[in-house]
Amino acid sequence: MPFDHNDHYHRLLLRHVPRGGGVALDVGCGTGRFARRLAGRGLEVDAVDVSEEVVAEARALSAGAGNPRFECADVTAIDLPRGRYDVISCLACVHHMPFSTVAALRDALAPGGVLLILGCYPESTAVDRAWSLAAVPVNAAARLAVAVVEEFRRGSATTGRAPVTRPTTPLRRIRREAEVLLPGCRVRRLLFWRYLLVFRDGG
Repeated sequence: MPFDHNDHYHRLLLRHVPRGGGVALDVGCGTGRFARRLAGRGLEVDAVDVSEEVVAEARALSAGAGNPRFECADVTAIDLPRGRYDVISCLACVHHMPFSTVAALRDALAPGGVLLILGCYPESTAVDRAWSLAAVPVNAAARLAVAVVEEFRRGSATTGRAPVTRPTTPLRRIRREAEVLLPGCRVRRLLFWRYLLVFRDGG
């Protein structure tokens, strides 16, 4: 599918990124598109993903595109430095790990830092299904528009993708757990089966 739901929300995520530089961590970076956007904002970027294939591609695609440092790593199995990052972003990857992992991400934020999670959730309620129904025609139109653009860009390199896991945690449970682990966070439902969680460190 040429239309990428995660890329669609890059601009929304960047609105929450503080100006003036700093240090960022992009978790589940894939081929590095959002990491490059963070670097373009003047941030020093660490980017991690569990897939060696996509990390290798991210490095190749990012040559001369800012300063992302890509590493093949499982964020649940490494010790993150406490209080280091001004921005931590997680795009469509939190459902690959225990949600409690956000506590380690929270502790890695510098005072005043922001944690941005673009998450996925399954349909489990009537409200979920209503939002899904609303997304279908918009999704179809976006796919068609992007396909037309891609038709004019034949020969462009295809990019690899990290392994995909279907989300299993309902949005209402995510909200409950987030309230405990990330007090004061905001969780907003989005189209395309996504939610946005924003947490700012109060330090």
